[in-house]
Amino acid sequence: MNDYQLTSNKVYIEGKVVSELSYSHEMFGEAFYNFTVEVPRLSETVDRLPITVSERLLPTVDVSIGKIVSIKGQLRSYNKVVDGTNRLILTVFARDINNIDTISTSPNEIYLDGYICKAPVYRTTPFGREITDILIAVNRPYNKSDYIPAIAWGRNARFSSTLEVGTHIKITGRIQSRDYEKKISETETAKRTAYEVSITKMDKVDE
Repeated sequence: MNDYQLTSNKVYIEGKVVSELSYSHEMFGEAFYNFTVEVPRLSETVDRLPITVSERLLPTVDVSIGKIVSIKGQLRSYNKVVDGTNRLILTVFARDINNIDTISTSPNEIYLDGYICKAPVYRTTPFGREITDILIAVNRPYNKSDYIPAIAWGRNARFSSTLEVGTHIKITGRIQSRDYEKKISETETAKRTAYEVSITKMDKVDE
């Protein structure tokens, strides 16, 4: 694994554990588990973020409900068939996890170095806020990539709306969760949660 692949996708979060551990999968004889943490925002709302952790990290940390943890890792993506359709699933893959006493003033930070892999979509909200939706591909080892949805606001939204597929960018921001209702049929809807990166800083890299 080279230095670029270790530093191109960096996440640091602090939050309260709000779900029990559940078995996720096994790879090369190593078991992985999922749980959810609640990370506060400045606006006094919270983001509920999914965490994936190896069994090797669990003996030294208490991840029972109500405990506060800090996590360093990466934001990973994978495809999963849900209700007959292919969905992009995001999770914070923990590389280091510890118990902490209190949550700091900067509990949710992410840095990505990747490439725009889908034409950006510019729009405005009913309140007139400018938003651009971006999909970023970030390389990781073994010829894999993570595909991470991100949202740019205001000046960054106008700037990113002009960028072409393949543009190399670096961004910093935070991971946010967003609940929405998906229409299943004419009479049925289902509650879903989307995860995306809210961009605070963006730089175009000139190759």
